[in-house]
Amino acid sequence: MDLRDFYLLAALIACLRLDSAVAQELIYTIREELPENVPIGNIPKDLNISHINAATGTSASLVYRLVSKAGDAPLVKVSSTTGEIFTTSNRIDREKLCAGASYAEENECFFELEVVILPNDFFRLIKIKIIVKDTNDNAPMFPSPVINISIPENTLINSRFPIPSATDPDTGFNGVQHYELLNGQSVFGLDIVETPEGEKWPQLIVQQNLDREQKDTYVMKIKVEDGGTPQKSSTAILQVTVSDVNDNRPVFKESQVEVHIPENAPVGTSVIQLHATDADIGSNAEIRYIFGAQVAPATKRFFALNNTTGLITVQRSLDREETAIHKVTVLASDGSSTPARATVTINVTDVNDNPPNIDLRYIISPINGTVYLSEKDPVNTKIALITVSDKDTDVNGKVICFIEREVPFHLKAVYDNQYLLETSSLLDYEGTKEFSFKIVASDSGKPSLNQTALVRVKLEDENDNPPIFSQPVIELSVSENNRRGLYLTTISATDEDSGKNADIVYQLGPNASFFDLDRKTGVLTASRVFDREEQERFIFTVTARDNGTPPLQSQAAVIVTVLDENDNSPKFTHNHFQFFVSENLPKYSTVGVITVTDADAGENKAVTLSILNDNENFVLDPFSGVIKSNVSFDREQQSSYTFDVKAVDGGQPPRSSTAKVTINVMDVNDNSPVVIYPPSNTSFKLVPLSAIPGSVVAEVFAVDIDTGMNAELKYTIVSGNSKGLFRIDPVTGNITLEEKPNPSDVGLHRLVVNISDLGYPKSLHTLVLVFLYVNDTAGNASHIYDLIRRTMETPLDRNIGDSSQPYQNEDYLTIMIAIVAGAMVVIVVIFVTVLVRCRHASRFKAAQRSKQGAEWMSPNQENKQNKKKKRKKRKSPKSSLLNFVTIEESKPDDAVHEPINGTISLPAELEEQSIGRFDWGTAPPTTFKPNSPDLAKHYKSASPQSAFHLKPDTPVSVKKHHVIQELPLDNTFVGGCDTLSKRSSTSSDHFSASECSSQGGFKTKGPLHTRQN
Repeated sequence: MDLRDFYLLAALIACLRLDSAVAQELIYTIREELPENVPIGNIPKDLNISHINAATGTSASLVYRLVSKAGDAPLVKVSSTTGEIFTTSNRIDREKLCAGASYAEENECFFELEVVILPNDFFRLIKIKIIVKDTNDNAPMFPSPVINISIPENTLINSRFPIPSATDPDTGFNGVQHYELLNGQSVFGLDIVETPEGEKWPQLIVQQNLDREQKDTYVMKIKVEDGGTPQKSSTAILQVTVSDVNDNRPVFKESQVEVHIPENAPVGTSVIQLHATDADIGSNAEIRYIFGAQVAPATKRFFALNNTTGLITVQRSLDREETAIHKVTVLASDGSSTPARATVTINVTDVNDNPPNIDLRYIISPINGTVYLSEKDPVNTKIALITVSDKDTDVNGKVICFIEREVPFHLKAVYDNQYLLETSSLLDYEGTKEFSFKIVASDSGKPSLNQTALVRVKLEDENDNPPIFSQPVIELSVSENNRRGLYLTTISATDEDSGKNADIVYQLGPNASFFDLDRKTGVLTASRVFDREEQERFIFTVTARDNGTPPLQSQAAVIVTVLDENDNSPKFTHNHFQFFVSENLPKYSTVGVITVTDADAGENKAVTLSILNDNENFVLDPFSGVIKSNVSFDREQQSSYTFDVKAVDGGQPPRSSTAKVTINVMDVNDNSPVVIYPPSNTSFKLVPLSAIPGSVVAEVFAVDIDTGMNAELKYTIVSGNSKGLFRIDPVTGNITLEEKPNPSDVGLHRLVVNISDLGYPKSLHTLVLVFLYVNDTAGNASHIYDLIRRTMETPLDRNIGDSSQPYQNEDYLTIMIAIVAGAMVVIVVIFVTVLVRCRHASRFKAAQRSKQGAEWMSPNQENKQNKKKKRKKRKSPKSSLLNFVTIEESKPDDAVHEPINGTISLPAELEEQSIGRFDWGTAPPTTFKPNSPDLAKHYKSASPQSAFHLKPDTPVSVKKHHVIQELPLDNTFVGGCDTLSKRSSTSSDHFSASECSSQGGFKTKGPLHTRQN
């Protein structure tokens, strides 16, 4: 493939790819002969064109321009502002516009025009097709005002003779519609025959016998009318001559013939040989061939008919582009009145005899044939609309269009045969000032024919070079406390343009109030005294602007750094720092951070810290300001420490300042509640059956040596109240009767009461046993104490009511058996025995009241001693409550750093009911108050945790951090759990429930039951 074929192929592909967004079509229909200024259409309305710029949202002013050839008389005009289309003073004559064409009703007569929409951002090419409808402005006319017809005298009635048809330049219903015979004298009539092509042929009908001897001539009128409004008509004289008889007319071998002949056929070329025959002989058989009256004069000019032979030949060069089809009617006459008729259709076939045509219409008006463009015009600037055409058809008429050489322009296809000449890249006047190139149109015939059009484009210079700074960023430094007017630097820029376009002036941008700039020389000076602490860096812009039209400018950034001098002393963030630490914070822990600033920079702001008046209780990091303890804190021994710190910077000469520091020691929840009442776990309280609901039947009272919420206590019954007979006040610890007791409630009741504080982050707990004996009297106290001792074998999470019932009714059963025996002696013995026991019990209760109070009773000391001896002799059962917990305190290797570990289990029921809850959501998780004024609040306490180990059969000692309070052995106090895992301020769970376990199966879990009668 050579270069030419490549261009042809590329242009053909470009023709096929149309830009629907740029090229659009409109079709309007009008009638011919309209007056001037009649509106035809509205382009923006019909195409729904918006005047709003989609990119900026602003309204744009569009310009509508009709693309036309110079010297053409436009048939329509377009308003440049509104886009409306109007008729002009040049009348549109359909018959003139479409002259020489055979337009049937279904064919259209139209003309086309193009309109462009400017500016370039809104550019569109609108192709408009205007269809011209016919009006009835022409009357039908006969070929001649006098029509002569010869009719033989022996013509039969109803014989028909053709009359030359009338013609009407109008079409459709405005064409010939009706013929009428005037003054037919009843001898002749008229009939209309419509051909398949739609033509109406009038025929004269003989209605009476003719006799040439009687009358040889008839003169009538024939009228023709069209169907227009208003209707037009014309008449012709019809003269009928009655001739002598020739009763056989010629006959064509073929009445319809179609032939093809190339348009370049030379003159004299035979087209077709027509042949007709006549049955007559002699002169009546001599046939003469002539063209019919309907053959157009133009056709007669192209073709010749031999009157004798019937041969049709070419007598003038044909041009398919002028007329592609010729219809010829040939009449064969033997001299009779009725010639034979044959229709010959001559199709002129195409040959590639026409080069393409280039119609170059400029969008940017040229001056003396040259288009002037500015070098700042954008890419795709429209220069001209190019329409290519070829009068040939099929392959010979396919045209491709391209630019002959490489230039910054290209052709953009908008329709099959139309292109926009546009810029394809930015133009540069400094690079190339003028372009001259050819646009080539080439068809696809063999051989191919070409046409070229020359385009000249000149560029206009613009001020398109802004001033350029030698450095885009200018950095300089100056010491603070300078003098006013101090020279800083000279700013310079260059411009590649010349003349006034290269004259540069300088201007300071915003944020440059501390500086002055000479507009001509670019000298930059200081207009004020700088203070680095107030502003260390100045960043502003300098603008260099030339004097072009429009002026161009560029900017450079100026960064002025102010150098520091040691003119500021160190400054503490607070004059008085206060830190809060837990009393169990270990030695060498971080207790706070001193923050100090210095407004200076570099070595002038390098601050060193020191403690002035502390007895080595604390260590201060001289650089980070972290304060660490050199002692172990105990709030009860010392609640706060106060000392001064000094800050010195590294400037010359150095500057310094001081601040006060206070360390506050905060309390932690490290003490479990201590039970005061009841004094032992084996005491009981009598609840008579006559007691009324709401009365106080017992009291539990405990204290906590901590402070604040750590000392607030909560009382809860966690076991032994399954019937709901009792309730305890959570604040006072008073146990009241919830319901009036009934006989089924008689017996011993063991209540397990949990006492918990509201400490943070974890509460501490203590358990105590309260025994209530429901009965009218407590006559056999030793029996009750025996029941109490036996309940010690029952796990704390189990109810003892059912197991104690047999013991408490034993005396009543004995009496019932004695009475049944019927022995009065036995009754007397029993009576004496009961009397003795009652007296003994009275003395026992009196002693107890004098010793402990009127409400609590305990066994005598002798029984205590006997019980101690018995317990020493026998091994305690595994389920004994006395073996509930024992404590062994491990000896730490380091009193400060060794943690203490403990393990205690508590049933789920006790966990749920015994743990006091307190809302510590706002409590700080650190050793410092939330409003601590320094970074010390970011440090968490790492207090050591005391450790203890629980073992059976180990005496319990009362020491700090323990959860069990030791009472006398016979009044063993059941301690609550803690856990006290010695909270760390880093703990994430303030309310972790601890568990207690005992050898008696205290880990057994079960639900608590409400009272059931």
